[in-house]
Amino acid sequence: MFPLPALGWDDDWARAFEPFAADGLIPGRVSREHRGFFRVLTDRGEVVATPAGRLRLDARGRIDLPAVGDWVALRAETSTARAVVQALVPRRSAFLRRAAGEQAVEQVVAANVDSVLLVSGLDHDFNPRRIERYVLLAWESGARPVVVLNKADLRSDVEDCRRAIEQVAPGVDVHAVSARDPSSLAVLAPYLLPGRTVALLGSSGVGKSTLLNRLMGTDVQPTRAVRAHDQRGRHTTTDRHLFVLPGGALAIDTPGMRELQLWDSGDGLAATFEDIEALAPRCRFRDCTHDAEPGCAVREAVADGTLSDERLASFHKLRAELRHLERKQDERAQSDANRRVRSVHKAARKHRPRE
Repeated sequence: MFPLPALGWDDDWARAFEPFAADGLIPGRVSREHRGFFRVLTDRGEVVATPAGRLRLDARGRIDLPAVGDWVALRAETSTARAVVQALVPRRSAFLRRAAGEQAVEQVVAANVDSVLLVSGLDHDFNPRRIERYVLLAWESGARPVVVLNKADLRSDVEDCRRAIEQVAPGVDVHAVSARDPSSLAVLAPYLLPGRTVALLGSSGVGKSTLLNRLMGTDVQPTRAVRAHDQRGRHTTTDRHLFVLPGGALAIDTPGMRELQLWDSGDGLAATFEDIEALAPRCRFRDCTHDAEPGCAVREAVADGTLSDERLASFHKLRAELRHLERKQDERAQSDANRRVRSVHKAARKHRPRE
């Protein structure tokens, strides 16, 4: 049995669920996703659920199907621990990335998360530019980004590393911890309040599963050492899983990401580069691209050393990537629209009465 408040349920979720409750459906939260079915936690216990045919038919893509962390409306069988997902309760937040492959298809990594713990190892994995990309997507998700620098026991310049990340992630909390020292994890307590949900994201080998095991107080996820010759991680977590921590918070562990492709181009770029955004109003031209225009306050900040050239170069790179993605999304949307029109015309010709 899982009391709904222990899964993050509150009055706002209850109000959002009222139309589904009127249809006799019950709420549940997706804790694990498998091929073709889901494990869902409800106040009646855990159930194995499959999506309704109508839900699959109406879905525009994977983004409209349940993901770990989602609240769903279920029609449950009374005699067995099985159910059918009839609808997806509108999300409050969703960490999205572009799925692997040539097509511009979004993938929901974790849903309805309050804080995203962006875990990076203070070993050979330490890469401020990669953390910058994670922060961008975290802001875009609607959740609060928090950078966790793990393996602080491996180096002596931890404070320098922490300051380096604060430079590329202004306004984001940055904490250095060591999973080998559980007492160091006390700094994460403000994000692990009862009923709140965090997601652990990062590359393979940064220690996400080890951190989760320490927070759980027991080994719930397998761990493996990084490769000795290059200190790169090896996948141990193979799917996403929602855990209820002993203190009442919820944590979503995720597989390590070897590649993090951006997805959305909304406010995430502005939030990630708020230092550049703060300078932009002082540029001579309102539509300044901070590239070669005269009177660019951003370029002047680089020239006088108050903004690093690497920071601006990263801004240009990520903005170009997002614009390219936006074009791919537009092409895909147009292709889908053309396909629907052809399908309608084909159906009309098929059912046209013969003269």
